[in-house]
Order: sequence, then C-alpha cells, then structure tokens
Amino acid sequence: MDHSCAPVLEALGRYRREGQLPFTPPGHKQARGADPAVREVLGEAVFASDVLAMSGLDDRRASGGVVREAERLMADAVRAERTFFSTCGSSLSVKAAMLAVAGPYDELLVGRDAHKSVVSGLILSGLRPVWVEPCFDDERHLAHPPSPAAYERAFAAHPDARGALVTSPTPYGSCADLPALAEVCHRRGRPLLVDEAWGAHLPFSDRLPTWAMDAGADVCVTSIHKMGSGLEQGSVFHLRGDRIDPAVLESRADLLGTTSPSVLIYAGLDGWRRQMALRGPRLLDRALDLAGTVRARIEEIPGLHVDGRAEYTGPGRAAGLDPLPVVIDLTDLGVSGYAAADWLRRHHRLNAHLADHRRISTQLTHADDEWTTAALLEALRDLAAHAADLRPPARVDVPSAARLRLEQTCLPRDAYFGAVADVPVGEAAGRVAAEMLTPYPPGIPVALPGERLTRPVLDYLAAGVRAGMYVPDAADSGLRTVRVLADEGSVPSL
Repeated sequence: MDHSCAPVLEALGRYRREGQLPFTPPGHKQARGADPAVREVLGEAVFASDVLAMSGLDDRRASGGVVREAERLMADAVRAERTFFSTCGSSLSVKAAMLAVAGPYDELLVGRDAHKSVVSGLILSGLRPVWVEPCFDDERHLAHPPSPAAYERAFAAHPDARGALVTSPTPYGSCADLPALAEVCHRRGRPLLVDEAWGAHLPFSDRLPTWAMDAGADVCVTSIHKMGSGLEQGSVFHLRGDRIDPAVLESRADLLGTTSPSVLIYAGLDGWRRQMALRGPRLLDRALDLAGTVRARIEEIPGLHVDGRAEYTGPGRAAGLDPLPVVIDLTDLGVSGYAAADWLRRHHRLNAHLADHRRISTQLTHADDEWTTAALLEALRDLAAHAADLRPPARVDVPSAARLRLEQTCLPRDAYFGAVADVPVGEAAGRVAAEMLTPYPPGIPVALPGERLTRPVLDYLAAGVRAGMYVPDAADSGLRTVRVLADEGSVPSL
C-alpha cells in the first residue's frame, strides 16, 4: 500500500480548499462563532479542522471511505488484518475488545495489574474476572506482567473462561512473554487480548520488545497519543485471526463510542501512521540511542539509579523491557517520587510521567532530542543537589504481594451498583469495596468493587495519600472515608 498517502489529512485539506460551508455542527462554524480569547489560545487552525466526519470530511453516507482507507493503511503498517480507529482513547478500545470476547457472567482471565479502564469494562459488562497474579518484585514493590504459567494455571482452574487479557508493556516498560501467552490461549481455542496502550511504537523497531500482532495476539489495543504522535484520546485496536468476529468487535465499539468522533483526532492517527511507516525505524533508532545516553548520564548523578533489564527481566520478572520509559529510583537519594515530581515541576517546569513512593518515570519518545534531554539532566542534577530540602520522605509501607491481594467476594458490577455507605477509613477493614481506589498515574487499582478491604491495604493507601499519592476515583480522594457495600448480603456472592 502507498504509505505516503494520508486519506484523512488529504480529505481535510480538500474540505478547507474548497471552502465548504457547513450548516451542521460544530456550532463554531469554522471558528466564526468561537470566542476571540479562545481563538487566540487555540489558534484558527484547530477550529478550521474541527469538522464533522460525515457531512463534512466525507459525505452523509461516508461513501468516500476516507476513514476506512486510513484504517486499512494503519493495519498494513503494523501487520494487522483489521484496524479500528477510536477517538475515546484506549479506555474505550479495551472495553470493546472485552465485550467482543465475553458477555455478562462469562469468565475472562485478567492480569490483576490491569488499568482502571479494564475494571470499568468489568463493571459495565457484568463479566466475571478470573484474576491472574502479576510477577511481583517484593524488594522493589513493582508488578510485572503475569507469566504464561500463571495463565496456564488460571485456565486449568477455569476451563470455561472465554479468553485472556494482559497488559504489556506496563507503564514502567516491562513486557510480557506474548508469544507464549498466545500459545497458552490458542491451544484452547481462546483469544488473547493485549492492552498495549504503551506500545504504539513497538511495530516499527526490531530493537524493541515483540509487538502484540507479531506475537500472535488476537486483539491489541494501542494509545497513539502515549508513545506516538497522535492527539490525546487517539487510540486504535487491531485484529488478527478468526477467533473474534470483526463485525462483533466493531459493533461493541459502536455501542460504547461517540457518534461525534473528532476529525482532529482521526487526522492525528492518520498522520502518525504515515510518519512511522515512512520514517519510523530511523526515528526510533535515534530515540533509543538517545535513551541509552540519557540513562547512562542519569546513573552518574549521585543518589539516582535508572531501572533497567537487570532489575526488570529474568525468572519471576518481566520477559522484556522497553527502555524509553526512563524509570528513576530515588531510594538512595532519600526522597519520595511524589516530592521529587512536585519539586521538578515547581522549580524546572518539568513534568514527570508518573511518581510513586520511590520512583519517577521520565518518558522519552521519538520527539525528544538533545535539547529536551539536556534540560532533563540539568533538572535531575539540581534535584539531587537539593534533596536535603525534601527529606525525610513520608513513610509509605508497601505490603508484600500476598498482603496486597484482596479477596473478590462478588462481581465488580454488583458491588458498584449496590447500596453503598461511606465509612471512615479506620472502620473499613473487613468491608467490601464499592468503588475503585486507584493511585493515578499509572491508574492500576489497589482495590476495586467487590474486593474485601484489609487493614494493610487501607494503611498503605492512607499513608500514600499523606505522602502525595493521588487517588482521583475515590468518592473521597483524601481517603478519610471509603465507599463500601452497605449490606454484603444484598448482592450475590461469587
């Protein structure tokens, strides 16, 4: 296929050159109705390109096939059989994939390190999750994707499970053994779903971990806005094989998605595909070389350590590592990731991707260069020089993997939609959670609806909030109270 084409961008260019006159939404009518102060900040081009996908970019029947052709080009670029665009982020895409595989009360194997969007999908669908334990590093308090053996055991215990879902890469860059996972699923005739939101770049370099489609996954969900050049909310999901009906997958996405997709986001997806198909390997070679240099330079800063393959891969850990999320351990510096992230933003206008009790992640992409990384290194050296100002860190005792795991007593949907009560955090141990409690980012729930809360987990979350952890999905983000089932006996137990 001709990857120099960009159907959405080209159609948008024609729309503007032809001076099409819309008597349709959006109501700003090519910026003419937009507030001048808004136009000054956003720019005229944003409004000029904010048009309807149908009766705008294409005719009312979408007979030009503009978006479909862009999806076909994307599929070809990443070696998928079908690709579907989403303007609602991978949070929607992963829900559509789950619903294409299983329905209410069906079992689905899910890694317990899944993103909150997966749990939202469980709540909306009524699926019965069979949790698969991650490879947890108790020394570093870090979860890596579950092993193929863990999924093998889960299928043996739940042979009627409709498929399996795994998150790879994780937000920290650790990757699952996807070929082996695919074999575990396919031997049983079951599909493998991969939440590869952080892996948009993987198809375009053989120096990176194996891309889900190349590894044999049936569906792969990817956020183009995370590691690619797409706009926020730009996501795609890819399909291979015959274990999932493409019409069903498309229908599930239509069920959840917006009827007013953003052409701006479509254009970002289309342009990124062209960029990577034509220049991706070269851009990523440069990014990976730069990341290697940056990692080495950070390692030279007293008190800082960059997590790498030695810490993340091997028996009982991850199968691979994406080196572009540069994860910095601050333990020897004696400061918390929360305090370090806040200090870097306040003093250097530098935003870390994520922070936890002992780390920050400074994500690199093909967009970074010597100027951005020089600013990063300067800020980190200054952080190390001012570490005494941030000591001592607030104490956060992270429970072991065994003590972090909570008993699932009922379906997430039943707990979420049941009668609830807000109780003081000191009285919540032993009660069944009716909400997600999710440190964000990266957005992996520590507790989720239907799980029985324990004192070690509640103490960890409360200490984390005092130290700077953000738990935005809790009814009380300060965790003075926790939302629980008012009457555990009112919902069916598992």
